[in-house]
Amino acid sequence: MKTYGLRDIIGPVMVGPSSSHTAGALRIASIARKLFGATPRAARFTLYGSFAATGSGHGTDKALVAGIIGLNADDPNVSRSFELADKADTTIDIVWDTATSVDHPNTVDVHCEDLEGRSLDMRGVSIGGGAAVIRRINGIDVDITGEHTSVVVHQHDAPGVLAHISSVLANCGINIATANLHRTEKRGDAFTVLETDDDVDGTVRDYLMLHPSILDARVIPAMSATDGAPIPIPDDADETFARWNYTSGSELLALCEREGATIAQVFRAREEALCAKQGMAADVDAYLDRVLEVMDKAATGPIAQPERSIGGLIGGEAAKVTASLAKEDEKYRLMDPLTAKAAIYALATLETNAKMGIIVATPTAGSSGVLPGVLLAMRDTRGYTHEELREGILTAAAVGYVIARNASVSGAEGGCQAEVGSAAAMAAAAAVAMAHGTPTQALDAASNVIQSLLGLVCDPVGGLVELPCQKRDATAAPMALVCAQIALSGVSNLVPFDENVAVMDKVGRDLPSDLRETARGGIAIAPSACSFCAGC
Repeated sequence: MKTYGLRDIIGPVMVGPSSSHTAGALRIASIARKLFGATPRAARFTLYGSFAATGSGHGTDKALVAGIIGLNADDPNVSRSFELADKADTTIDIVWDTATSVDHPNTVDVHCEDLEGRSLDMRGVSIGGGAAVIRRINGIDVDITGEHTSVVVHQHDAPGVLAHISSVLANCGINIATANLHRTEKRGDAFTVLETDDDVDGTVRDYLMLHPSILDARVIPAMSATDGAPIPIPDDADETFARWNYTSGSELLALCEREGATIAQVFRAREEALCAKQGMAADVDAYLDRVLEVMDKAATGPIAQPERSIGGLIGGEAAKVTASLAKEDEKYRLMDPLTAKAAIYALATLETNAKMGIIVATPTAGSSGVLPGVLLAMRDTRGYTHEELREGILTAAAVGYVIARNASVSGAEGGCQAEVGSAAAMAAAAAVAMAHGTPTQALDAASNVIQSLLGLVCDPVGGLVELPCQKRDATAAPMALVCAQIALSGVSNLVPFDENVAVMDKVGRDLPSDLRETARGGIAIAPSACSFCAGC
């Protein structure tokens, strides 16, 4: 199971509109490019499941092309990827296969070729939050998670190859975390996939290629827990991480009590231990500052300068609500300043997301307006400090981690309750922490949200992360504040947080596929929605 860190829950910082369908797709194509060793001269992407059903509206095709030509998830040029591929003389073919059944709803097959006839076939799945897993390379089943740096060796299955690989890594001072041999038949083609505790430089490939049975070797950098600089791994790294790690809400509360710490302090310590274990500097505050900067721009820009979304369904809503609340007649002001700001900032963030602007997935792009809405509204109307906003983000991450680990934050897997529901639960816990509530009250607030949004379906009109996504974010942000206030008042929950998460997981998996991000159910099939899509 993946070990989630801060950037998995609060992040990635990315171009919208979807963490699973945009950032995750880009990640898959980027891995294909690394495995191929260069930008291909021709690339074919065959999309299945939710990728095929809603990928056009999510910019999945643009993201795949962006990844194959070497763009990053936060590059504003992602929306121009087809144009840039054409300039690079890379031929692109997109196949939308809605008929073939696949194990995971966010699946894509990637085929790469160069002018010399060299080719690569790879299957990847996007598992939510911008993360991806590689399932197949050249017809051979593999399992590359991206959690660790991976060395992928294509070889002829012969005696001595594994010994050679191990010897090279050992001589280079690289510790192997996991090693798996994947083959279709004895003495045939095979892939050895090794996950390492250390970074791997280019010289390692040169040494590996000295063995006559090794056909190719590539390094896939980890989706690192941090952007920080490499550091020596402490001798007690595993013990320190075990001290601060937790897998459930009950374990988190016990850890807070044992260490005499807040939820934010626990998660910060866990993040620092995780980064140290991966041999990287944590740089927690630097990342939080970057997150807050991106959140602020995404939430305020559309208020001053409204723009229509790429899909044409939204644009200007945040400015309209702002104008309505500025009217002198109090009859028009139904919300207090705090909840009004939270809703407006959420609306605006989704506008930024829908025009493929840069946002922070919290925990997904489709729910990226909820947490910024709450945090920035509390800052602007109640005077919460930058340090308190950092505490709120860390608290939100701590709660989101439990949900991601034990349920899902992907709409394709668990419906919108997994996206907006998770985001609002995280925001409610953050608000409690910033208001100096207890860890128990923070989890009670998150539980209040989960119960209130249980069963919420994912039904994007036209497959676009626009409608009803924007309004759901805007209504979820004030709901998070309501749920936080209830918890701060001392109103407890009969059903504890972990049981709420378990129920949320079951309900999400019980939802029919038409109600899980396929645009084949819910509001997406209302007559007006279908009429709009027919005109696209």
